[in-house]
Amino acid sequence: MIQAQFFIDKDELFHDELLSDFVLRFLLDHNIDGATVFIGRNGFGKHQKVNRPNDLFSFDETPLLITFVDEAEKMEHTIKALRQVITSGFLFTHPVTIW
Repeated sequence: MIQAQFFIDKDELFHDELLSDFVLRFLLDHNIDGATVFIGRNGFGKHQKVNRPNDLFSFDETPLLITFVDEAEKMEHTIKALRQVITSGFLFTHPVTIW
């Protein structure tokens, strides 16, 4: 089994819909076993600026984490297809054991 973790911004759009909604629908269409979207409290990316979206008067982007899991072959195919469509965000994978 492989787990993927995909870091994006909460308000990021893909065409006219939220990127997180598009990714979940994409994963459903590819019959991925399961996915969850987590809302981050704060974080930073390649620009090394800590975003604190929950601070008073903050306009910082809220980080999201989409994590999903399935068999290695299906994950490889799905991630390659996803990356042909979505090039933003930070995505990595690692092997997991389901107990």
